[in-house]
Amino acid sequence: MGSAQVLAPKAVTQTLDLDLILQRIEDVEHRDAAQSRAYSVTREYKMFHGAETEPASEVTAQVDFVPPDTVKYRITQARGSSKGEQIVRYLLDLETGSAKKGRGSEISRANYDFVYLRPDDIGITPEYVLGIVPKRKDKYLLRGQIWVEANTFHIRRIEGIPAKSPSLWVKGIYITLQLGPLGGTWVPISFDAVGTVRFLGQFTLDGLDFPISRTQVFVPQ
Repeated sequence: MGSAQVLAPKAVTQTLDLDLILQRIEDVEHRDAAQSRAYSVTREYKMFHGAETEPASEVTAQVDFVPPDTVKYRITQARGSSKGEQIVRYLLDLETGSAKKGRGSEISRANYDFVYLRPDDIGITPEYVLGIVPKRKDKYLLRGQIWVEANTFHIRRIEGIPAKSPSLWVKGIYITLQLGPLGGTWVPISFDAVGTVRFLGQFTLDGLDFPISRTQVFVPQ
């Protein structure tokens, strides 16, 4: 019985149809949103010019998440090129705006068309890889791919380009977001972006989250 349960995720990746996968993804997203609590992270960013291996800029921010739709941030330290801080603020503003849109920016059938691409079994947990195509031009939606854990239906990885260019000075930006568990809630844990900035050229930005605290949210009766 135990062996059957261990092998089940691999079998599931071969048999589940796309509609069922999407329904389970949405069920998990809505369940997690209902159970989410406030938390804070320190996010450390490093920006690199072109193919350079030494960072041109290093930025640290405190990011606070308050359910259901609030993200606030504060830059606590910045070193090197001022362009790095500008790019970080631009991306954090995108994250803040996306949170405010709530279900209008979530990865669901209301906002995206999906294509089943392949199973992926190279990590610890078998996954589904799906293509995501936004149903409208919106800077808070991405055209790209998602990786979905086959046993939990959590989205572990999101990558792509904004469906609508969010800025005149940032072009061709490709965003990769990794998600994982934090105290029972599924949250972003790392962030990477590659793009071109006017008057700067190509850049790479790496961001990593470190938990600060976790607090209970009380809703007034």
